[in-house]
Amino acid sequence: MDKKTKLSITDLPLEDRPREKLMLKGARALSSAELIAILIGSGNRHETAVELSQRILNRADNSLNTLGKFSVKELIADFDGVGEAKAVSIIAALELGRRRKSEEAAVLPRITSSREAYNLMYEKLTDLPQEEFWVVMLNAANRVIDMQQVSRGGITATLVDVKLLLKPVILQQASAIMLFHNHPSGNLQPSRADNELTQKIKSAAALFDIRVLDHIIVADTAYYSYSDEGAL
Repeated sequence: MDKKTKLSITDLPLEDRPREKLMLKGARALSSAELIAILIGSGNRHETAVELSQRILNRADNSLNTLGKFSVKELIADFDGVGEAKAVSIIAALELGRRRKSEEAAVLPRITSSREAYNLMYEKLTDLPQEEFWVVMLNAANRVIDMQQVSRGGITATLVDVKLLLKPVILQQASAIMLFHNHPSGNLQPSRADNELTQKIKSAAALFDIRVLDHIIVADTAYYSYSDEGAL
């Protein structure tokens, strides 16, 4: 095809333009070449961005893993129309993909007992001069999604705002939570205030179909589990 009849990206039907196609159908509807074309933005005098991207992929045997090993200098030297900015965009995107894959490969801890829960939080809640209250968020398989400190108080108490406690839980779409706080005095028995707060949080969480699996009071060498004691 000569230069006069060469199609540009804007000459293609709307649904075949990579950016518009992504907006209409989602990223998964695009080929790898189309996704790379979005990164580089334009082709060269003889190729559209999609065609150039497909040629780049062909050089890498259509393997993103292989393409990820290319250097910026190699991309610039081997492909007409690829300058430093385009090459850097490709390398950066592939590196983000590698990091995402690495994160997904890390297995989130699964909590199946009060002992495992205590071990998870032991280092955060021992040897402290003041009380701290934490919430651990879990998915439907009881794997830890996140953990956050809710409040920090004095030697004998800490104030907890249930609304602030539940806000990150809801945003993280957690299926269940576990509550933790420490007693610097070493006394493991829950106070009346501890019991009232536990039930208040449990009732509020239930409105959002979030289960409270346990509330654990941590001391330096032992713990109290509401669930184990049948007090939840």
